[in-house]
Amino acid sequence: MKAAFLPDRGVVKVSGEDARNFLNGLVTTDVGLVQPGLARFGALLTPQGKITVDFLITEPPAGHGGGFLLDCPRALAQTLADKLGFYKLRAKVAVENLSDSLGVLAAWGGEPAVKPDLTFADPRDERLGWRILTPQDLAAKVATLLGAGLVDSTDYEAHRIACGVPRGGVDFMYTDAFPHETNMDRLHGVDFDKGCYVGQEVVSRMQHRGTARTRIVRLVIEDARPEIGIAIVAGDKPVGTMGSAADGFGLGLLRVDRAADALEAGVPLTAGGIEIRPADPQDIRSTAKKTVA
Repeated sequence: MKAAFLPDRGVVKVSGEDARNFLNGLVTTDVGLVQPGLARFGALLTPQGKITVDFLITEPPAGHGGGFLLDCPRALAQTLADKLGFYKLRAKVAVENLSDSLGVLAAWGGEPAVKPDLTFADPRDERLGWRILTPQDLAAKVATLLGAGLVDSTDYEAHRIACGVPRGGVDFMYTDAFPHETNMDRLHGVDFDKGCYVGQEVVSRMQHRGTARTRIVRLVIEDARPEIGIAIVAGDKPVGTMGSAADGFGLGLLRVDRAADALEAGVPLTAGGIEIRPADPQDIRSTAKKTVA
């Protein structure tokens, strides 16, 4: 089992008697299902349905001051806190950015020998393993309790990419991507049965009409790693943008209909002259068939 402290992650706390209902009316996931040891994946969207910030949200066990803890990109932690503060109006909630004192340890490749407080399974994909909210200076001690070897965060990045799970700010840009484009619907990040939330109308329309023509797709890379942000082309026609890559795998934001047409025609996909291919071509073909032009 491996564990890595993730320096790019921060923690925002939302507490108060109205906290659950407050969050449930804003974010894409059903906060009513969150409980100690059980997290959900979700996002706060713009009114136009694009991702402002995504996060994993859990409820701390008794003795940790109540409320909810949001494991989010550290660079956006204060932005998230400010936006939640903007929405609170008269709700009885308090919002704090705890990123200077509390961080995120990821663990994967087995079952923890011990599960410290503030431990939860990553709700996006079981292969991603576990998350433990802990101060950075306790990361090595917590890893030992888990029965895991502490490794560099780049090892976790390679694991994340191999699992096909995108990272905001690298594989897609915040405020520029819809949840479907980043596979939030496939990673249990959008609850289509819950009540209203910011941006819900747009997301529901994309779900029911099947209009998500752009998707992040897991790629196999045979040669050197393409640069992040470089165009993915089929012949001389652009079909997407390259995201992160490591150890022979990568993620690309593709126009799935165009990529599917290229595959059918036998035209290879390249990024910066490096040949790439979908890890599972069916991901593109099945999505393209559901797409409405």
